[in-house]
Amino acid sequence: MTRPTMEDVAAAAGVSRSLVSLVFQDSPKVSEASRSRVLAEAERLGYRPNVLARQLASNRTRTIGILLDDLHNPYFADVLDAFEAAAESAGYRALLANGRREGERESEALRTFIDHRVDGVILASPRISDAVLTSMSKIAPLVCVERRVDLPRIDVVMHDERIGAQLVVNHLVSLGHRDIVHIDGGTGAGAAARRDWFMQSMRDAGLAASMRVIGGEFTEQAGREAAEQLVRGALPTAIYCANDAVAAGVAAVLQSEGISIPGDISLVGYDDTMLAKLDLLSLTSVRQPLAEMANASVELINRRIDKPRRGADIVDIAPTLVTRRSTAAPRF
Repeated sequence: MTRPTMEDVAAAAGVSRSLVSLVFQDSPKVSEASRSRVLAEAERLGYRPNVLARQLASNRTRTIGILLDDLHNPYFADVLDAFEAAAESAGYRALLANGRREGERESEALRTFIDHRVDGVILASPRISDAVLTSMSKIAPLVCVERRVDLPRIDVVMHDERIGAQLVVNHLVSLGHRDIVHIDGGTGAGAAARRDWFMQSMRDAGLAASMRVIGGEFTEQAGREAAEQLVRGALPTAIYCANDAVAAGVAAVLQSEGISIPGDISLVGYDDTMLAKLDLLSLTSVRQPLAEMANASVELINRRIDKPRRGADIVDIAPTLVTRRSTAAPRF
């Protein structure tokens, strides 16, 4: 079936093609009588304006690409909800890609977004090389979320990792904990900052001698492996995990070993995902301000479109700590 065209509508309404175009642009230059006649014929014929062609003519597609690191991590489902809502609120349609924790796959997804002429791309915890980011930023606005880069024309939106670590350490110390282990996120975006600020917060609390860090990743399996390592040695009184998925893995091992949370060990996660809210886990966790981060990211894309040569901006937004049943005073 042939789709009706603007010329078909014009012929049926007895007007020019340019007048039909003005009607679908909501131009005030069209009389109400002509507007009504054109819209009635368009409805009868089943005509829909070619939005893509109109957008390409204006050099804008009103689309934003959202590239997520790992949709198996529930944190990125929350990221998608917040960032898609912010994009839609600003008049954009959101296109989605999942990097699956692979830098090359993310690079290919970014190139695909660019090929589809998106107005900008938001990259959530990307693993893409600086060289690829720099190259692609010359074509379209890029915003890195939760990965701090120092590259021209690439804006960055972070939550303040320093505050997040301080909230966790201060909370645990206030309960009486001194022997605190951090299971880090390995090479994942933000993992180094989360680890470094934990160590600094422990030093600030006078606990440098008792702090411990176990290498991991932002996965449940990494949490399981770290917990298995801990139960074979001297157990701490509290474990601070790089994210909620890690904490879920830790909890599974501790519970299988008959170790009580929080009776024997207090447990803290990060990201305050759906896992933390489950009554079975009831996990104390750092909540990232995703709505504020999403709105800031979309605003930075708009600013980059208006001023493509401006310097890179870095936006830091403070997180909060949500306390639940997984933390309590230690048993001495």
